Amino acid sequence: MTGALLLTAVALPPPVDARPVVVTLRAAAPSDPADLAVRLQALFGQHSVLAADVMRSRIRGDDDFVQAAEAALGKNTDAMTELMVQLFGEDMVSTFSPMWAEHVVELVAYASALAARDDAAREHAHEELIEYEGELSAFLAGSSHGRLATSDAHHALAMHVEHLTEQADAFAARDYLAADRINREAYQHMYDLGLVLAGAFLSSGDRATLREPVWRLRSQLGKLLAEHVVLVGDVTRAAVANTPDFDAAARMINANTRDLTSAMDSMFGTTMARRFQKLWGHHVELLVAYSAATAAGDDAKRQRTRAELRDYEQDMAAFLSRATGARMTAAELTAAFAEHDDNLLRHADAYAARDYSTAHDVAYQTYEHEFDLARELADAFGETVAARLPRGGAQTGYGGLAAGGS
Repeated sequence: MTGALLLTAVALPPPVDARPVVVTLRAAAPSDPADLAVRLQALFGQHSVLAADVMRSRIRGDDDFVQAAEAALGKNTDAMTELMVQLFGEDMVSTFSPMWAEHVVELVAYASALAARDDAAREHAHEELIEYEGELSAFLAGSSHGRLATSDAHHALAMHVEHLTEQADAFAARDYLAADRINREAYQHMYDLGLVLAGAFLSSGDRATLREPVWRLRSQLGKLLAEHVVLVGDVTRAAVANTPDFDAAARMINANTRDLTSAMDSMFGTTMARRFQKLWGHHVELLVAYSAATAAGDDAKRQRTRAELRDYEQDMAAFLSRATGARMTAAELTAAFAEHDDNLLRHADAYAARDYSTAHDVAYQTYEHEFDLARELADAFGETVAARLPRGGAQTGYGGLAAGGS
């Protein structure tokens, strides 16, 4: 990635700008089980992010942020419950839902005990979480009619709890790099857990769709683009608030950029991947520069940065339109990236103004937008790569994305 994202946030930010988002992608809301499975993955990954937000705000003692973060986590839980009813039925979810709510309560209790330095309360919360792991894993395995082993379910849930408690421990110890690294692992693990549940509870025909290359591309591209939104949110928050976790957050967004670049390399080759990395990296730097200018109260620099983002959006749109043989037009892509950037700027402005409720609402909206974008891009990428294959060849060249490391 170009640059090192070494920016310093100082001073108090100006009030939030009011910029309504009016651009939308043409993708309709998903309705078939395969598309809903991607939505389930998204909600599981988002749960991990929002739970970490709540835990960290408890540790910081930031009561205003706690309220907004808890509201966002509750919204995620409601959405997850509603979706699982559509996919798996009310009987299954009526038992799952209270168990899930209990584990959220205990994660918050764990973080509150960390903040209070109450080792006894922390240990009690941890014991309750371990009990939850056993109960929920047994229920999921029993409800799957043998498609999900109890040991596998327990391992997955135990890892989820371990990730969130360990990132909280590291954050409380001010080891921000370890906290953010674990948080990335937590997000990726929970996102993939959504696919495990879909594979265990959907019909055999729907499960077959989940193995198709283009579906896997939609899923994995969605994971990386949504994580980009999450990590940009982290680094811009650190920039506008001038907090000590900025460098760690910057390293995580750089790692995500490397992962996206690896994905482009696997589909289109090194030359195009390098061009993508240069454009995407510049885009990230502009978003962080905007946040730093907001923190410094430098409105002129904010406006210059927004103008540079408009140029980037056209450049990236033209690049991807050419790469896909105009399967997505430059105009469509420019509009999509403009919505993406405008949302991220609105999030930075709201956070700088300490309007945490709006910040979380915008972040939630932006996270969801990425899956519409990922679906459109994945279909265009898949068709482009498939068109280059010999007629009758196995179309597996666009099915996987590189995981990459932090």
